[in-house]
Amino acid sequence: MSDPEASKLIALFHHKWSAGILAELARTGGTRVVVLRNRLGASPQAIASALEQLVQMGLVAPNPGYGHPLRPEYVLTPEGQTAAAACARIASSTQRLGLPELPGFKWHLPILWTIGREPMRFREIARRATPITDRALSQSLTLLTETELVRASLLDIRPPASMYESTRRARGLVDALSELAA
Repeated sequence: MSDPEASKLIALFHHKWSAGILAELARTGGTRVVVLRNRLGASPQAIASALEQLVQMGLVAPNPGYGHPLRPEYVLTPEGQTAAAACARIASSTQRLGLPELPGFKWHLPILWTIGREPMRFREIARRATPITDRALSQSLTLLTETELVRASLLDIRPPASMYESTRRARGLVDALSELAA
């Protein structure tokens, strides 16, 4: 069974460009699809798909009464303003850490948030991040460990198992993710 807060993060990061769109809307206050596409370097279909998801989540809305129907401008909803501020902090943190592509991966940040709340074992992470596959979880934990955002400790039990916990380096990201999950 998935953690409801983790489900919210999983839905947000399902589309590669969602966090970037929210961060850009936080910076500009509102913009058109073509500007988002050029600024983020994404395809029109990817931006449209992410915007559709963000509209369904209630974070973004078309700016009423602005522009041509084929070239709408999008703005943040009140709920979206909070999420966009957190996404802007995530973008600046990942840039500072040298990991600007991190928000573009579906599972990495929801897993980091899950581990950031309390250290846990592989199965517990998988249970809270349903519907993640074992392979996706393993790949995410490997990358998060390699980037020193997560530390794995071998437990002295049989069969051997690892306990995963976030590092001090990840604290800013975990705090921003907590605001998104709330």
